Amino acid sequence: MKKIIECVPNFSEGRDLAVIKQITDQIEAVEGVSLLDVDPGKATNRTVVTLVGSPDAVIEAAVRAIKKASELIDMSKHTGAHPRFGATDVCPLVPVSNVTMEETVAYAHKLAQRIGEELGIGVYCYEHAAQKPERRNLATVRSGEYEGLAKKLTDPNWKPDFGPDTFNPKSGVTAVSARDFLIAYNVNLNTTSTRRANAIAFDVREKGRPKREGNSLTGKIIKDENGNNVMLPGSLKSVKGIGWFIEEFGVAQVSLNLTNISLTPLHVVFDDVCQKAQARGIRATGSEIVGLIPLKSMLDAGRYFLTKQKRSLGVSDKELIKIAVKSMGLDDLYPFKAEEKIIEYVIADKTKSKLIGMTLKDLVEETASESPAPGGGSISAAVGAMGAALATMVANLSSHKPGWDDKWLEFSEWAEKGKAIHDELLRLVDEDTFSFNQIMAAFRLPKSNDEETKARTKAIQEATRYAIEVPFMVMKKAYESLAVIRAMAETGNPNSVSDAGVGALCARTAVMGAFLNVKINSGDLEDKSFVNSVINEGNKIEEDTLKLEKEILTIVNSKI
Repeated sequence: MKKIIECVPNFSEGRDLAVIKQITDQIEAVEGVSLLDVDPGKATNRTVVTLVGSPDAVIEAAVRAIKKASELIDMSKHTGAHPRFGATDVCPLVPVSNVTMEETVAYAHKLAQRIGEELGIGVYCYEHAAQKPERRNLATVRSGEYEGLAKKLTDPNWKPDFGPDTFNPKSGVTAVSARDFLIAYNVNLNTTSTRRANAIAFDVREKGRPKREGNSLTGKIIKDENGNNVMLPGSLKSVKGIGWFIEEFGVAQVSLNLTNISLTPLHVVFDDVCQKAQARGIRATGSEIVGLIPLKSMLDAGRYFLTKQKRSLGVSDKELIKIAVKSMGLDDLYPFKAEEKIIEYVIADKTKSKLIGMTLKDLVEETASESPAPGGGSISAAVGAMGAALATMVANLSSHKPGWDDKWLEFSEWAEKGKAIHDELLRLVDEDTFSFNQIMAAFRLPKSNDEETKARTKAIQEATRYAIEVPFMVMKKAYESLAVIRAMAETGNPNSVSDAGVGALCARTAVMGAFLNVKINSGDLEDKSFVNSVINEGNKIEEDTLKLEKEILTIVNSKI
C-alpha cells in the first residue's frame, strides 16, 4: 500500500504573493505531490503551506521549496508577529497513511540532511525527530529567534543537528520535525451559549480547568507555590479545546484540536463530548471536520459505531464512511464529501484505477478490445476479488442471521478478512495492467549508445520482474481467500452455501489464471534463481488450491 506523509513548511513571507507563488510553484512541479493549502498571514508575515504525497516526493518538493525560499527571502529585513528564525522557519513531516512515526522520523532526518548538505542551511530537529532531549520543544529550539541566532550559533551546545554552524544572515536556520497528524474538529450543540460550550470543552480537553476553592464555579482559583493555576485535567489526552458561537449557523460549538489521533481517536472524542454535554442538559447535534482527515480515522470510526450495534465490520469502505458520517453527524451543517475531505481520496492517482472504476459492462468490453491489456492477469485478479467478495457476503449474512446474535463477532472477523483480501485483489486488477504498461514503456526507451542500451535493458528486466510479482501476489491472495470460503461453507448461513461454492471456483480460477501469467512472463527474466523460486512456490500453491477447492465443493454439495 502506498505510503503517504504530509508536510507543513512555514515560510517567513506572508505579504508578497508573488514570492509565495514562486515557492509553491516548486512544490507543484514535483510529481507525486499534491499542494493542498497555502495560507498567508500579513500580520505574522508568514505563510503556512500544506502538501502531501509519497515520502520521497514530499522530501524532494520540500527541498526545492526551501531552496527557493532561501533565494527570495532575506531574514535580515524580516518583521512579523510570529516567532521565527529562518526563511523556512519550520518544516514538520506528518504520517498520514501506511507509515509509522518511526519511519517519519527517518524521513525527517533525511530531509534535514539534504537541507544541510545541499542548501548549506543549519537545521535543528525537534519533537519526535529531536536528536537531543532538550531540543524536543520547538519554543526552546527557537528561543532568541532570528535576532539572537548569531550569538546562539557560537555556543557549542547549540550546534545545528545538520548543516553549517555559521550564521547565515539571509536564510537563518530551519527546524525540521516529525509530529502527529492534527485534526481540527468542531462538535455542534443545541445551544447558543458560548459559556456552556466552553464548560464542555474544559470537561474534555487534556488541560482541563483551574481548580477552585469550595464552589467550582465561583470559588477562588487555587495557585501552586509558583503562583500558577492548579488545574483539574479533562477526560481526553492530546486534545485542546474551547467553546464558541458560530454566527453563520446560529449554534455554539465545542472547538477541538486532536493532536494525537492514535492515542485519542475522533470517535472517542465525539462520544465523550456527547456524554459531557448530556450531563449539562445539552445535546450534541452533529460535528464537522475542518480541513482534511486521514481515511483510517473515518474507517476506525465506522467500525467503532458498528461494533456498538453488534453489526459486522466486514463492509465496504464506502459503507464504513457512511456509518461514521451519520453516527457523528458530520453532515449536520453541510454535506460531507468524502472525495474532498479524506486525504487519500483527494490525492488519489486516478490514472491507476482505470479498470476498477469501470462498470462491469465497460470492463468486459475493454477486455474484448484490440488492446493487449487488460489481459489474463487483471481478469484473474478480478475473478479472485469476486470469489473473496462472495465469502465476505456469506460472512456478513451469517453475522446478521436471526437467532445467531451470539455469533456476530465470529462472522464479523471472517468478513473483515474477506474484505481485506478482495480489496487487495481489486488493487491488483489495475496493478497488473500497470505492470504490463511499464514493460512497454521500458521497450520504448532509447538505445542509441551503450549507456542508453544498458539503462534500457535494466529497465526492461526490472519491469519484467514486477510483471511476475504482480500475478504471483494474485495467486497468494486468491489462495488465502479459500480459508474464508471454507469456513463459510462449513459454518456460514446454510442458505448461502452455494455462494461459498461459487467463491471456491472463482478462487481456483484466479490462482490458475494468475499462474499462467507468472509462467509466460518468466521466460524473459534473466534472474533464473528468482524464476525457479517463484515457479516452485507457484506449483505448490496451485496444488494446494485444487485440493482445497475439492474439499469445499464436497462440503457445499453435501448441504445442498
